[in-house]
Amino acid sequence: MERTQIYLTERQRGELATMARQAGKKQSELIREAVDRFLDQSGPGWREAALGQAAGMWRDRADLRDLASVRTEWDRERR
Repeated sequence: MERTQIYLTERQRGELATMARQAGKKQSELIREAVDRFLDQSGPGWREAALGQAAGMWRDRADLRDLASVRTEWDRERR
């Protein structure tokens, strides 16, 4: 496991402390369980969906140079 820090509101901290006491668990355990539920609900395809939304996002930009010409310059610089 890796340690991480988060900021909670006073309300979140208080509710979490109460829930942990009632469940007989540590607050960190409840947080890990909540993160696991969130990740499960997001599904395994969330990363692919994000990449799909980003695909082609620069296609209409006129201020970007052609990649082929940039690559040609890089190849010349290596020689």
